[in-house]
Amino acid sequence: MNRAGGAEARRRGTRAEQAVAAHLAAAGFEILETNLRVGRLELDLVARDGPVIAVIEVRTRGPGARVRALDSVDAQKCRRVRSAGESLWRTRFSRDMRVDRMRFDLAAVDLLPEGQTRVEIVKAAF
Repeated sequence: MNRAGGAEARRRGTRAEQAVAAHLAAAGFEILETNLRVGRLELDLVARDGPVIAVIEVRTRGPGARVRALDSVDAQKCRRVRSAGESLWRTRFSRDMRVDRMRFDLAAVDLLPEGQTRVEIVKAAF
């Protein structure tokens, strides 16, 4: 991928993450972190859904993609996100009495013309 393509992919990713954060906030989630570094790994979004900490992996696909956004998360990506989430749980949430558990959600974002977005959330996706 050339630099222009990489920059465009980053812009799409940022736009998708912002759309998911807005969607979740409107649904009553408290957005705790965006693009959180946990060691060498990054979590797209971390939110509180009542007594649950939700780690949300955000996916979008550009024009001409061969797979849907929801189908673009492979087993290795799931393991990496879970590993980062488990580390975050141990260091930040395990002693928080307001929190019962952590779950891993997947958000797919369609970037539509004129700046519109369509967000689909799969709770407890992996």
